[in-house]
Amino acid sequence: MDISSFYNISSGAVREAIESSPIAGEGESTGEFADIFDKAVESLNTTNSYLSDAENEKIRWALGETENTHELSIALQKASTALQYTVAVRDKFIEAYREIMQMQI
Repeated sequence: MDISSFYNISSGAVREAIESSPIAGEGESTGEFADIFDKAVESLNTTNSYLSDAENEKIRWALGETENTHELSIALQKASTALQYTVAVRDKFIEAYREIMQMQI
């Protein structure tokens, strides 16, 4: 995913919104719009990792390599929660994009 075109956005309103957003950690002030996308990519990678771990646990359990259903259920729940969160964030991004595209200039 190429997000390099977003690195040069320098609107004062965008910078102010980012600095006051809850995405920036407490006490952490960022003036880079690209930081949001970096965090989004990191979140996607984490979700992908949880999904991969869950799949690996299912395979291990199916092959009889482990009988620990506790680890399997934890991996499945982590993957499910991460995927639900990712889908919710994606939906909000799409909603914001549509709203921006409908604005009259």
